[in-house]
Amino acid sequence: MKRSASTQKYLPISEIRNDTIVLRDGSLRAVLLVSSINFALKSEEEQQAIVQGYINFLNTLDFPLQIVIQSRPFNIDAYLENLKQRQKEQTNELLRIQITDYIEYIKELIRLGEIMNKRFFIVVSYNPMGDKKRGFFSRLMDVFSGAMIVRLKREHFEQYREELFRRVDRIISILGSLQLKVVPLDTQSLIELFYQTYNPIESVNQKMVEKEKLKIEE
Repeated sequence: MKRSASTQKYLPISEIRNDTIVLRDGSLRAVLLVSSINFALKSEEEQQAIVQGYINFLNTLDFPLQIVIQSRPFNIDAYLENLKQRQKEQTNELLRIQITDYIEYIKELIRLGEIMNKRFFIVVSYNPMGDKKRGFFSRLMDVFSGAMIVRLKREHFEQYREELFRRVDRIISILGSLQLKVVPLDTQSLIELFYQTYNPIESVNQKMVEKEKLKIEE
């Protein structure tokens, strides 16, 4: 029986290491998780300050980045498990019944309301060959030779990564002045992010294992 090709072969990712994504074209990516602001609850002066701060942030950039918003059904499994545990430990019969009713109410509320959990990411890039756009044939050659180039020049990886995270530190500093909390995703979090992105249904019931236990296809 012929084995079907893994999705991994069709992704532009060569590897994920040291909290860094290495693409097949040899460029690097870091992903930042960014907190949100309840803009509607701010005063008019605060809203203007936030908008102006965001404009200044964009104007200071001299390298490309991506802003990604990811929406997923709200997961309250851990909260429900905690309630079920309390239900088992409850000695008062009336309180036990009330907890049972509350659990069912929460489940129904989430199901009917289709409550979504939004996460905000900034993808920071660094291309050792420069951030300018290249032609079709140049990019085509990267697909075949990029991973090999990365492997042959692993001694340069730390140097490139250092340049990437200089950009990361700069963004964290600027967004921090806008009262936004920014956290770079580590290796495990990056793997989980791609797993959840490409397997939105399976990831709900089948959690990601630790990176040390993963079997990676070459």
